[in-house]
Amino acid sequence: MKRAGRGAGSGANLGSARVRKRRRSADPMAEYDRLPAPLRQWLAGAVLPWSARSAARAWNAALGRVGGDPARARDVLTEIEARQLSRTPHRPAIAG
Repeated sequence: MKRAGRGAGSGANLGSARVRKRRRSADPMAEYDRLPAPLRQWLAGAVLPWSARSAARAWNAALGRVGGDPARARDVLTEIEARQLSRTPHRPAIAG
């Protein structure tokens, strides 16, 4: 007989695992608000979900590659996203 509250997802392993839970160091919305406007505009049309941190990292790398031109940096991000999408297996849509 199973005890109540001891199954998967009930936190039965909390405290016994060696890996500690990570706490967020900052407010995710505040991180997003601090992103440059051209990057936020690009993210509004992005297909994949990007965290503010990974978007900022990719943006800064793209700016470095293209000599600081925001329009060209957006093109680089679009290429990155297209590469990621090409790696994702396509699943047929469920009709219903």
